[in-house]
Amino acid sequence: MHSQDDIHYALETTKVLREPDRRIDTFGETRFEFQLISELMDRSGEVRIRTGEVEAMRPRILRPTAYNEVELEGFDSSARARFDKLVSKLRDEGKDLAFLQYGFQFKRGQVHEEIIHDTLDSVRERVMDDIRRSGNPSRAIIEGVDDAWEICILKFSFEMILRSHEINAFDFKRRGLI
Repeated sequence: MHSQDDIHYALETTKVLREPDRRIDTFGETRFEFQLISELMDRSGEVRIRTGEVEAMRPRILRPTAYNEVELEGFDSSARARFDKLVSKLRDEGKDLAFLQYGFQFKRGQVHEEIIHDTLDSVRERVMDDIRRSGNPSRAIIEGVDDAWEICILKFSFEMILRSHEINAFDFKRRGLI
C-alpha cells in the first residue's frame, strides 16, 4: 500500500514521453501498449523497463436514471438524499445529466520487466529511438517512479480519458445517443 506522499510524488513526476497515435475508440475496446521506464530507487545506474498493455473498455453512457445505482460509499446516511436533490435540481434546470463512463482493465499478467545497467538518460534515449524506428502507433512511453509504477499507469490511463472524452461525446451526439 502506498502512502499519500508516494501517490502524490508518482502523480507529479510521471511523464508521458510519447502518447499513442490514437484515442479511446467510442464504439469498441481499445488496447494501448506501454513501456514504463523508471530508475531503481536503491541502486544507481539501474533502470527498469516494464512493458505491458492497458485495455480501455468502450465508453458507456451513464444516463440520469442510473444515478439511483451510484454508490455513495463512506458518506453519512443523509448523502443519498442530498445527492438525489442535486440531481433533481439539475434536471429541473434543463441540464444534460448524461455523461460518459470509462473503464480500464490493467493486464498485470502481461507486464514484462527488464533491468538495464545504464543511466536513465541513456535508456530513455534508446527507448525513444526504438519507438521512432518501429513506429508502433499504439505504444506509449512513460517515465515514472519504480515503486509506485501502477500509479504512473493509472495517470496515463486518466490522461487518455481526458484526451478522448470530447471525441467520444461528439461521436455519441452525432448518432443521437446523448
